[in-house]
Order: sequence, then C-alpha cells, then structure tokens
Amino acid sequence: MAFWWPLIVLGFAFLICKLLLMLIPPNVPSIDVYAGDVLDDGNQTKENYIYIPRRGRAAQTDRVRCYEPATMKYLGDFPALISDQVKEHVADARKAQKAWAKSTFKQRRQFLRILLKYIIEHQELICQTSSRDTGKTMVDASLGEIMTTCEKITWLLAEGEMWLKPEYRSSGRAMMHKRSKVEFHPLGVIGAIVSWNYPFHNILNPMLAAIFSGNGVVVKVSEHASWSGCFYAGIVQAALAAVGAPENLVHVITGFAETGEALVSSVDKIIFVGSPGVGKMIMRSASESLIPVTLELGGKDAFIVCEDVDVPHVAQIAARGVLQSSGQNCAGAERFYVHRDVYSSFVAQVVKIIKAVCVGPPLAGKYDMGAICMPGHAERLQNLVNDAVDKGAEIVGRGSFGNLGEDAVDQFFPPTILVNVDHTMKLMQEEAFGPIMPIMKFSSDEEAIKLANDSNYGLGCAVFSGNQRRAREIASQLNCGVAAINDFASNYMCQSLPFGGVKHSGFGRFAGIEGLRACCLVKSVVEDRWWPYIKTKIPKPIQYPVAENSFEFQESLVEALYGLNIWDRLRALVNVLKILSEKNSTTAKNARRN
Repeated sequence: MAFWWPLIVLGFAFLICKLLLMLIPPNVPSIDVYAGDVLDDGNQTKENYIYIPRRGRAAQTDRVRCYEPATMKYLGDFPALISDQVKEHVADARKAQKAWAKSTFKQRRQFLRILLKYIIEHQELICQTSSRDTGKTMVDASLGEIMTTCEKITWLLAEGEMWLKPEYRSSGRAMMHKRSKVEFHPLGVIGAIVSWNYPFHNILNPMLAAIFSGNGVVVKVSEHASWSGCFYAGIVQAALAAVGAPENLVHVITGFAETGEALVSSVDKIIFVGSPGVGKMIMRSASESLIPVTLELGGKDAFIVCEDVDVPHVAQIAARGVLQSSGQNCAGAERFYVHRDVYSSFVAQVVKIIKAVCVGPPLAGKYDMGAICMPGHAERLQNLVNDAVDKGAEIVGRGSFGNLGEDAVDQFFPPTILVNVDHTMKLMQEEAFGPIMPIMKFSSDEEAIKLANDSNYGLGCAVFSGNQRRAREIASQLNCGVAAINDFASNYMCQSLPFGGVKHSGFGRFAGIEGLRACCLVKSVVEDRWWPYIKTKIPKPIQYPVAENSFEFQESLVEALYGLNIWDRLRALVNVLKILSEKNSTTAKNARRN
C-alpha cells in the first residue's frame, strides 16, 4: 500500500490540474471578415427579381449568376474560370503548400480554434447566407452546416495529430530485427468539387482534412451556391492569415463543367460530391493523370421499421429524415419499408406530421421547409410522383404552402407521402433528392433485407426495432457504407467515423480517420531496430554464385520461420544451422589451402 499511495496521489493531482486547465479559456484571437456582400440591405432593384434559367451547357456563360431559390432575387455573379485560370490557382496553392507542409500541429490546431470561435460567434450570419443561397430554413442550416462542422473541428483538435503520427506495425518473423512503421505525408494540393446542398459544410469538410494534414486545397463550388461559397472562403482565409499561414493555401473557385475538368487534371487528389453521372466523368478525367479519387454520389437510403417499435417515436424520426435531408435538397431516407403489422398506424402518424408541415420562403417566417435549390427540380419531383400514381401508388398526405409572396417562383415542393408503392416505380429506383416519402410493406426480415438491397445505390440505411440485436442483424446484411441502428443520420455527427457508400453511391471515404489519412501519401518505412549492431546479412548458401544446397537451405529456413508445428520448426532450424556450419567449414578450408 505504501508503494501505491504516492501514485494514487499523483494521479488525483494530475486530474485536478487537467480540470483546472479546462476551466481556463484558451487564448484564441478573433478575426474580422467582411460580410457586406452577403448582408441583405434591401436595396436590390426590381430588375433583380427576373428569373434566369441555369440549366445545362446552353446556359453557361463567362459569369456564374446567383439568385435566391425562393424568390430569384439577385445575389451576385462570379467568374466562370477557364482551364488556364484554374491551373494558375492550383500552381499558387502548390507553392504555398510547400511552406505549409513544414507547419506544426500546434499552428494547425490554432487555425482550427480561430475558425471554431468565428463560427460559434457568427452562427446567424453563416446560416442566413446558406439559407438565402440554397433555400433551406435557418434550423436546417444550423443542423447541417454549423453542428457538423463544429463537430469535425473538435474531433480534429482532439485526435487529428494522433492519427497522422507515424504508426508502428509488427515486422513479422523474418524481419524481427527491423522496425516497421507507416508515415503520413501530405499529398500536395487536394482538389474538391462539392455540391450545393450544404454550401458551408461541403467546403469546410474536405478543406479541414486537407489543411490539417499539411496540404493545399482548391475547392470548386457548385454554380448553384457560388455566392455563399465565396463568402465562406473569406472566413477560412482570414483564419489562416491569423496563424501566419502562407497566402494562397486555400482557393475557392467558381465556374461550370470546364472549371471542374481543369481542376481534376491539375491536382494531386480529387474529392467529388455530386451525381453518379458526373462522378463517372470525374473518374475518366482522373484516369489520365492517375490521381486518387473519392466519390460521394448520393443515395437512396432504406428506412426499415419492424413491428416491435414505438410507432409515434419512429414516425417523428422518419418525417424528420425526409424534411431535414430531402427537404434540404439532400439525399436522405428515400425508401421506407414498414412491417405490415404496424403499417397502417405508421402511415397515419407520418401523415399527421407531414400535413402540419408548412413550406415557404425560409427567411420570411417560421417555415418547416424552404425552396428547392435546383431550378426545374420541383417539376422532376412531380414527374416521379405522377409515374408512381400512374402505376398504382396513392398520395395520402401532403404538406401545405405558407405565404409564398407575389415574387415567388416555382421552386417549392410540398412534402408528399405515397403508399401502395413497389419497385417498378421510378420513385423507388431513382434518386429523388426531394421531400417525398414512399412507404412499402414487408412481412419478414428477409423480405426487408431483399427490398433494401434492390437498389443501384448504397450510401446509408436506418433500421428500427425494439430488439437492438435484431436491428443490428438486419443492418449488417444491407449493402451500404453507413448504418444507423434505431436512429437516422446520427453517423455524420460522429466525425471519427468514415462516410461514404458503395455501388452508385461512390467509393472512398471522407470524414474520420480514413478520410483524414486519405489526404496523405501513406508511406511504409522499414529500418534496422538495433543498427549498427544487427543488420540484414545475406546467408552464404544464397550468396552469388549460389551453393548447390541453396534451395535446401531456403526450404528449411521457410519451415523454421513459418511451420505450424514447433517441433518441425526446431528440426528445420537445426538443418539451417547445419547447412550454414557446413558452408562456413568449407569456406575456412578453402581459405587455408589458398
């Protein structure tokens, strides 16, 4: 006891000191970011409300014009960069990265703290900017933009350095005198082409991993969310400047397809968030320079409800999964499979919730859903609903519209619930990217698994059961990259976890340890453990010219190292020593004769 007592006292003292240090606020400077371009001063003229289509290559010009989805109010315009201009941005980032690669983790963590401080102090500004540019509500912006980004920053602060330090591995039997490790070096310049649905988080997500691992980064933002993206870039650059990072380390560029193609051909790795069609083009382009690719291509997540659940509770989560995922123009829960024993009660519950949902301009009042970001997308959603109805589906509930105002355009779609759906309908096969809830019955766990796997997509799933073991068993058989048990979309708030899918949902992972290390050159290093005293020496029997018994020696060596039976290994080791002894004796005799 006398021996352990000092250790216990020291342990308690350490914990108390650590607690006291936590109570002392860190010294994190504030940054000043000009926000005049994103503050709505109400001075826009009537001409700025004109709707300008932004569809296809025919609409591409030398400027990216940005409008509020809810009203088409003019926000600003930005250059559509051509190939040479993109390459200049990448070249500038490459020069800056060479200096940043030598930065310390202390400096990188301070950058994260400064950024986190600004985000927390300017939540309303960030959310309002996102809301105006994409049509989502302020609450949706806070959940999808602020919380996820803050979680990623705090995870990097807590664990990022640990996962980028050299990782020592076992050297095996043949190389037991060696020390083996994996090192993680920055790749150079990471390129990211991101979608419009989360303009703040989609920029910060790849950028944070790239910067913390010592890279430069060039982000091509969507032509449908360039206005907010350029403002968010200023926040990042101000935080980097505050820690003395080299200029031009981070670039946010705007443009159309040509801009993205030029970026892919210029960087050392590409991260793409978007559609499967564009993802295939990214892969073809990346194959020319053989750079690594991470593709997150959306999904059509299955939401499985077993008969032993708390139906009102799960119905609320299901409705939230539709409104806060698809309602934000994000691929979320898009296929609902409900056990026939609770099918009617579940449908009744979600209909009650959805009918109370109000759709309207996100900044005009308290609305549950805002506008659809993509021009013409509301029409596509209605076509999917019409196809399902034509094939026998029934609409049992829709949300209502609030006061859209005289200037509102056809960019709104009410959340819609359909029953009597099946897999012959486009709605159950194509990614809707909208607030539609098709609900299908199942009778057994095996049927639910079969239905859920009958999809070209495989991003995520959610499984609900009163028996958690049963839910885990079902989820383990679903072919997807992300699974939530008795919850929906909780995975993304666990930033230590990788995120990504399979099949047409893409491959590779961002977020988590895997996503952080994916921004690195993973290098295997082997060195002598006890150098210079013990080094690799080629045994005499296999030195050139090889001896007559060289294969016998090698055969015995393999068995001595890897034989399954200890006695066989010992016998083989004796034979190895015998051959070495014979060779040494012969060599000594020859030396004496000479």
